[in-house]
Amino acid sequence: MAQETILVVEDDQNIAKLVRYNLEKAGYRVFVTITGEDALEHLSKQMADLIILDLMLPKMDGLETCRRLKDDSRLSSIPIMILTARGEEVDRVVGFELGADDYVVKPFSPRELVLRAKTILRRGQGKSKQVQLKENLRSGDLEIDIPRHRVSVKGKEIVLTPMEFKLLTILLERRGRVQSREQLLSDVWNIEADVTTRTVDTHVKRLRQKLGRAGDVLETIRGLGYRFMDDEE
Repeated sequence: MAQETILVVEDDQNIAKLVRYNLEKAGYRVFVTITGEDALEHLSKQMADLIILDLMLPKMDGLETCRRLKDDSRLSSIPIMILTARGEEVDRVVGFELGADDYVVKPFSPRELVLRAKTILRRGQGKSKQVQLKENLRSGDLEIDIPRHRVSVKGKEIVLTPMEFKLLTILLERRGRVQSREQLLSDVWNIEADVTTRTVDTHVKRLRQKLGRAGDVLETIRGLGYRFMDDEE
């Protein structure tokens, strides 16, 4: 099995060394850049399986870097873990809305950081035993190949981020049943939000855009949440 690659985008030399040491000790191949611009340049030549991204970067900050990564079709499927000293709820919400997969606040436990990275990488591969046991899901022209972590419409593959894939899979598995935003935040992102957040709304909007007409099955239930419509509908 090929060694998984992690790109760390961190301008604090001591933190970058700490993160790199612990990830390499866990068996990962690690690269470090100190700016968002350098990260994008690096990724144009060397892809990564995970990006650990600081928010407080010189020049282009972490949120803008995250936005550019998610807007690039070649890079948008790479999971992102935000690592920052900014721990306010609004920063976490904005990070998730931009497509980040996890959010770790400094100071942090190196062991926890490594465990979170492992979890994200396993999730992205879609190779857990539980997932392997599931059958592929289909609705009309839309098909989700769970073991291979692929989504297609009329046979054409649609590139989704790990969070978009998980959200679509959960909605399709529960077709016909309304899912509240709070429930989806808990089941997809594993977070309990006690503030108003547009994280779910943003991801559903992106899913609809990527799926085209097939995305019409994602129904908004005003005041409640979202529902994947039954085939009969």
